[in-house]
Amino acid sequence: VRKLVYDSAASERARGNLARFFSPNIVAELSTHDEPLRAGRRQDIAIMFSDIVGFTELAEGRSPDDVLTLLREVHGIAARQVFAHNGTLDKYLGDGVMATFGTPRVGDDDADRALACAKDILRDIAQFNARQSGPPVRLGIGLHYGDVVLGDIGSDERLEYTVIGDTVNVASRLERLTREVGEDLVISDALHQRLRDPALAEGLTKGEPRQLRGREEPVAFWTQTI
Repeated sequence: VRKLVYDSAASERARGNLARFFSPNIVAELSTHDEPLRAGRRQDIAIMFSDIVGFTELAEGRSPDDVLTLLREVHGIAARQVFAHNGTLDKYLGDGVMATFGTPRVGDDDADRALACAKDILRDIAQFNARQSGPPVRLGIGLHYGDVVLGDIGSDERLEYTVIGDTVNVASRLERLTREVGEDLVISDALHQRLRDPALAEGLTKGEPRQLRGREEPVAFWTQTI
């Protein structure tokens, strides 16, 4: 009995340590298998990129501690909503965040959860701005849906579970497109077509297809300001 208690405590500690670095769905995978994520595979998922618009200007005049505090607040908002919508927090990118929906297991509602997450993040940022006295924080969020390669990359000493491919690049460029079109949220038509809940599409406006860097054909997209 004592050994079972010790083993259980050790397992909980290990799970807690994993939870510091991985989203809950990845922790669940790692906790139930020895090496469940090692092998690479292809699948269709939704990808979200979120970034603070004008972060350099926003950080000017702030102390390093104030800048880090701001980033923790914004990252915390994004992480909580990603986890609440059963997404995977792929990585922090300076003042930005990359998340995936459909990893490690695909679902029929991956596109819905990605869009609902993006809208909730923007809502929480608006509430955050209302509470604080400094310059408002504005986020740009890009969403795309498509085929990726996912699995572990890196060395045996430092592995990272991530996704790669053209879908990732397009999602990132759609996030940058928010600055050009002056909207908070830009989603690809590919993701829009995968939505199952019509209510999620309310408020979206179809934009004129744009030529994105690295793409031969213009990309159709939808926008919304929240």
